[in-house]
Amino acid sequence: MIDKRVTSLPEALSGIRDGASVMIGGFGEAGSPIELIHGLIDLGPRELTVISNNTGSGRVGLAALIAAGRVAKVICSYPRSANSMVFPELYRAGRIELELVPQGTLAERIRAGGAGIPAFFTPSAVGTQLAAGKEVRSFSGRDYILEHALTADFALVRADRADRYGNLTYSRTARNFGPIMCMAARCAIAQVRRIVEPGQIDPESVVTPGIFVQRVVHVAEPVQESHLVKQGAVYP
Repeated sequence: MIDKRVTSLPEALSGIRDGASVMIGGFGEAGSPIELIHGLIDLGPRELTVISNNTGSGRVGLAALIAAGRVAKVICSYPRSANSMVFPELYRAGRIELELVPQGTLAERIRAGGAGIPAFFTPSAVGTQLAAGKEVRSFSGRDYILEHALTADFALVRADRADRYGNLTYSRTARNFGPIMCMAARCAIAQVRRIVEPGQIDPESVVTPGIFVQRVVHVAEPVQESHLVKQGAVYP
């Protein structure tokens, strides 16, 4: 019987070792898998490459993972936001590497990775510093640059519901990068608010089919990143 449920965060995160590449869902706090990220800090792997939309806020979640010195490189679109405290300091000090990617290009690189497409051409970033060293080709009189797909060893995402097969639904904008990250990772790990019996999710409502998910862990009351930041919380 297929059953992708695990009983704890440590079990869900097992196997993530030094040097792993990890996609982390979330658009700001929407869909950010805070509990999985904190569990990753507790697990202790270092020299991680993190692929995410941003670098976190305050000193919790992704920002806490970076502050703990566990991340060697970040591939993202928004390395700095209103509540960024950790990444800018480390970057200016030369202690962390950044690959800056336009947001649409980031999403398409991940989607392409999940679809088995090795690379694609895009007009985004043509004529900017982000195009340096990349192949340029003209189509119908317009220049495009070659971007390579992104895949990862692991993906950490936050979903709303799952069944034991790993089928996922999301809550509104918390979906964001979750579905494509699950497709692009060798091992997708989802924290979910509810686990339901098979058949209780209408097949027409499934956003991420279970074939793209390897582990599901129940987190009944996920914390909100903005609440923690407002409280001045620090993890660990």
